[in-house]
Amino acid sequence: MKIYIFADMEGCSGISNGEFIGGGRPRFAELGCKFMADDINACVAGCFDAGATEVIVRDGHSSGLNFSAADIDPRAQVIQGDTPGIRFADIDGSAGLILLGYHAMAGTAGALLDHTYASRRIQNLWLNGRKVGEIGLDAAIAAEHNVRVLLVTGDDKACQEAVSWIPGVLACQVKKSYGTQSSRLLSPELAHQMIRERTVEAIKRRARVRKIKVDYPATLRWEYLERMPIPADERYNMLDARSFERTGDSLENLLLR
Repeated sequence: MKIYIFADMEGCSGISNGEFIGGGRPRFAELGCKFMADDINACVAGCFDAGATEVIVRDGHSSGLNFSAADIDPRAQVIQGDTPGIRFADIDGSAGLILLGYHAMAGTAGALLDHTYASRRIQNLWLNGRKVGEIGLDAAIAAEHNVRVLLVTGDDKACQEAVSWIPGVLACQVKKSYGTQSSRLLSPELAHQMIRERTVEAIKRRARVRKIKVDYPATLRWEYLERMPIPADERYNMLDARSFERTGDSLENLLLR
């Protein structure tokens, strides 16, 4: 049984504000990378507890270079660095997907470090007319590979978003957020225990989860932040000075290519 863990950082336990994800204070940024690796290791342990025979960890935050592979459980394989045009490198329909350390979509009230892919560029995204964030879009891209999302970990707002998008998914709340830069954290020990236990539970109940259903051809609409340059590309339908859309048969292609 193969499990694929795609790990972001903002929703990891221990991350309470932007200083931990590169806010300019090296000590906190270093701790953020450690918190990410610790959550990954708790999840990997849960995967093998549940009977996984292969675990692939994708370092999915920013550049994809946030920790040393030497810090990760040696039973897991690690993918790091950019994979142009491919969201989940080496994934296939035999795998179950875990979205670890995820955050809520841009504009979510009270959510920690809410954004959708590019916080300095994208104001909002819509999938077929419904506002969507990374949780919904990544689950939809996974479905294009015949892969189900079994578990999502993050703050309370990310967990609520996951349940609203993915039928039957299990969510693991590792903190409660009060705003973009504030959270109430569990102890590391309790958070890691929860992640490990919820991972086991999610894998054992994987048959209850359904893939996201998307009507194709699908339309993805972007709204950029004010005065951001918009694509001068015939593939995009320009709607106004900040908004444009694309329609196609693959969300992965629409988003990344």
